[in-house]
Amino acid sequence: MADDLPEFRDWSRVAVQLLRGVVYSEDDRVWNVLLSNVSALDSYFARIGLRLVVVESDGMAYVRQLTEDEATSGYDTLPKLFRATRLSYGQTLLSVLLRDELRRFEEEEVRDERCVIDEATLLQQWESFFPTSRDEVKMLRDLQAALKKLEELGFVSRFGGESTGWEVRRILKARLPASHLEELRDALAKHGGGSKSGGDHE
Repeated sequence: MADDLPEFRDWSRVAVQLLRGVVYSEDDRVWNVLLSNVSALDSYFARIGLRLVVVESDGMAYVRQLTEDEATSGYDTLPKLFRATRLSYGQTLLSVLLRDELRRFEEEEVRDERCVIDEATLLQQWESFFPTSRDEVKMLRDLQAALKKLEELGFVSRFGGESTGWEVRRILKARLPASHLEELRDALAKHGGGSKSGGDHE
């Protein structure tokens, strides 16, 4: 019966969107509802073993699994909503290149703009990590495959429809913090193009 249906909250839609991915401040209506209901949303997600993270300075919010230090009794019995994704060498390399691009962009303190990089520029950076004898057509194909994977993870999105520009999404800062960059750079430099695996990302 209709009377038995649960009463939806103002933040119900926001909760669903957070479970689907990152919420950005560009979506004004959803973002404002989120900021007005942080306490309720935090309490809701805590009940299902998730932590709400709101970074107002970057205009983004997302949910993540609890760390070992945050976990309480019974947490290990809950099914995990998010699983770590093992990235290949190429995907990890691309993540580092994009993260560096985002860092440089932020240092310029450009307001109300998006961090967009052209595919041709990315290819130039990408090629420097591989032997010069590598086939350029294959290099571009590998780069595009890595971009597609990072697009699935929400790290990048196509910019301008059919253009070759890619927007670097701010969630990459959370998934690949600056403190982890040097470690990854060292690993990439050590293994060159020979490594088949890279880092784990949730």
